[in-house]
Amino acid sequence: MPDGQTVLLVVTIAVALGFDFTNGFHDTANAVATTISTRALGPRLAVGVSAVLNLVGAVVAIQLLHTKVANTIGGLVAPAGGVSLAMIVAALAAAITWNLVTWRAGLPSSSSHALIGALIGMGLAGYGVHALKWGTVGPVIVGLITSPVIGFLLGYLFLAGLLHLFRTIHPSRANKNFRTAQIFSGAFVSFSHGANDAQKTMAIITLALIATHHIAPKPGSFPSPPLWVVVVAAVAIGFGTYAGGWRIIKTLGSRIAQLEPVDGFAAQTMAAVVIQGATQLAIPVSTTHVVSGAVMGAGGTRRLAAVRWLTARNIVVAWVLTIPATAILAAAGALVARAI
Repeated sequence: MPDGQTVLLVVTIAVALGFDFTNGFHDTANAVATTISTRALGPRLAVGVSAVLNLVGAVVAIQLLHTKVANTIGGLVAPAGGVSLAMIVAALAAAITWNLVTWRAGLPSSSSHALIGALIGMGLAGYGVHALKWGTVGPVIVGLITSPVIGFLLGYLFLAGLLHLFRTIHPSRANKNFRTAQIFSGAFVSFSHGANDAQKTMAIITLALIATHHIAPKPGSFPSPPLWVVVVAAVAIGFGTYAGGWRIIKTLGSRIAQLEPVDGFAAQTMAAVVIQGATQLAIPVSTTHVVSGAVMGAGGTRRLAAVRWLTARNIVVAWVLTIPATAILAAAGALVARAI
C-alpha cells in the first residue's frame, strides 16, 4: 500500500504533465498558425507535424543542451529545507488555470510567463522573499520581456530584406516557393518550442523528486532530469500540441495580420532563431510572445495599418497581466497549502 508521500508525488507528477499538455495545445498556434493561414499545409497535417517535432525537440535538447533551461526553472525557488510537493502543486494549478482562461478567450498568452509567475508567487507566499534566487529571477524576467521585442525587430528586418532580394520575382511564383519554405520554418519553430518549453515541466518533476528524496542534488546545482522524466514530458507536450489550440491558431493566423507566405516564413524563421538563442543561453522565453512579436513585425513591413492593433493590444495586455495574475493565484494556493 503506497504511503501518503508517494501518492502526493504521483499526483504532483500528473499535474505537472497536465500543465505540459496545456502548454502544448496552448502553444500549437506558434508553429502552425501562419502555415495554416497561408495554406502551406492543411490544419490537421500541420498540427501533426508540429506535435512530432515538439517531441523530437524536447528529447534532442536534453542530449545537446544538457537541460540548461530546466536548471534555470528548477533553481528559481530554493528555500533551505527544499520545496514541498503541496507548494509545487499550488504553482502548477495556478499556471494551468491561467492557460485555460486565456485559451478560452483565444488569447496567445505565455505558458512560460504563467509558470514563472506561479513559481514566484508560490515562493514568496510559501517561503518568503529570501527563498527566491533573485540572481536567476532577474535575467529570466528580462528575457521574457525583451524576447518579443527582438522577435518583432528581426521579423520586420528579415522580411524587408527578403522583399528587397526577391523584388523581381513574380508574386505567384514567390508565393509557391515560400509556401514550401514555410513547412520548414514551421518545423523549426516546433522543434525549438519543444526544446525550450518541455524543459520547464522536466524541471518541475525533478523538483518534486528532490522534495521526496528520490534525487539527491549536489550543493549549488540543479540535477539533470532522469531519462523517464524527459520522455514523459516530451510525450505530454507532443500530445498537447496534437490536440491543437484552435482558438489561438485563429488569432495568430489571421487576427493579428493577414500574412502572405513570405511573411509567414519570415516571422517563423526569426521567431525560431530567437527561441534557439534563448535556449542556448538557458533563458526560458515565451514562444507565444516571440512568435506574436515576429508576426507583428512581419505584418508591419508592408504598412503599419496591416497589423490589427486592437488584437495586438489585447495580446500585450495578457502579456503584462500573466506574471502578476499567476503569482497571485499561486500565492493563494500556497497559503492554503500552508494552512492545511
